[in-house]
Formats: sequence, structure tokens, C-alpha cells
Amino acid sequence: MAKVALVTGAQQGIGRAIAIGFAQAGYDVAVNWLDNEAAAKEVAETVEKRGMRALLLRGDVGVVAEGAALVVDTVAGLGGIDVLVNNAGIFPRVEFLEMSEGIWDAVHDVNLKGSAFCAQAAARAMVAAGTRGCIINLSSQAMRGTPLGVHYSATKAGVAGLTRAMALALAPYGIRVNAIAPGLTDTAQPRYGSSEDELVAMAAALPIPRLGTPEDIAGLALYLASDAASWVTGQTMHINGGSYMP
Repeated sequence: MAKVALVTGAQQGIGRAIAIGFAQAGYDVAVNWLDNEAAAKEVAETVEKRGMRALLLRGDVGVVAEGAALVVDTVAGLGGIDVLVNNAGIFPRVEFLEMSEGIWDAVHDVNLKGSAFCAQAAARAMVAAGTRGCIINLSSQAMRGTPLGVHYSATKAGVAGLTRAMALALAPYGIRVNAIAPGLTDTAQPRYGSSEDELVAMAAALPIPRLGTPEDIAGLALYLASDAASWVTGQTMHINGGSYMP
């Protein structure tokens, strides 16, 4: 039986590439989406063209009950869960002096609380089934700080801490937990805050002078889920073309 991966926010960008990458690697994939059913269906169809099963799951990970239901439905529909990729995230740009409590809470609900409670639900399912599984969280290079994303940077730094603590909590069950922190990647997200000319200039300034691709990030996710990473847990892996070297 094929292993099963649940990818949140899989309708576009990095989530889409990760879902398709896991299908190429022989996983059945639960494709979570929120607001673009047509895009999510295209991802599911691509998974199926790779010869694997796809399960479309609408749900808002910022609502704890909906995030937990994604795991329940994955287990029911695909027979288990081996990998959770906490990819869903939001980044509404806002000046710090104008930031409201509502915007702060919305970003934390999805990016940090959603990741924590989806992981909890997935880990409970893995423990119940005796699965030595893997959880991959999406952090960001923005964890270092970004002026229009005080709320976002806080969540992505929080994801790194969450990852370390969950790795310790879940190691006794054979569940590994790691995070990926992408730099400037060719998706819709950086285009909400930068023009095409600005993106070109930023990419040209990198040691490896190009935008990252969603497939670059998917490749790292596949490594972290593989047996090659069986001694890797609690790590935040930076992938950014050399713009940040911790």
C-alpha cells in the first residue's frame, strides 16, 4: 500500500508543487484547499495522472476543528497518514503602526495555531496506527523580520520553535518533525508586496541569482520525508539561494 501525505494549502504555489512531488514519489495525496476549487481539482488530477490516488479536502486550518477533520478524512479516505505538510499560510501586508488585533489574530490562527493543531491531529492518528511518520512545517526566511509583516514574522519564528518542541515531544513515538524556511520563491505571495521589476532585482542580487521555484521547496520536503532523513528531526532547513546562511 502506498504511503499517504496530507498537504495543507495545496491548491497553488509551494503546496501544489509539494503535493505533485509526493505523487511522483509514490504517495497518495490528500489535497487541502480553501478558496479555489478549480485549482485544487487540477492538482488532484495531476496527482492521479502520476498514478496515485488524490483526495480533495476543503477546510480552513485556522479553525481547529476543520484542521482536525482534514486528518480524520485523510485516514478515512486514503487509509492512513504518513506525512503531514503544514503549508497553508497567509501574509496580509500591513504597516506595524496600522496593524489591528484582528489581522494579528487571523495570521496567527492560520500560520501558527493551525500548524500546531493540524500536527497534533496527525500525530494522534500516527500514534494510534503505530506509524513512524513525519511532519513538515513551513516557516520562512521572513522569520528574521520584514517591515510589513511583523505579525507574519512572529508566526514563522514561532513555527521554528514549534518544530523543535514537537520534535522532542514526538520522538518517543518515532515521529520526526522538521521545518522548511524558503527565501524568495516564484509564487503569488511575493507579488502581493513587490513589483515584477523589484523581484527581478532581488533575485539578481542573490549568490545563486534566480528566484527559487516551488519545485525547489518540494524537493527538500521529499528529502525530509524520506528514509535518507531518518536521523533528521527538530531542524529548520533554510533554502534561499544563499541570501541567508545561519
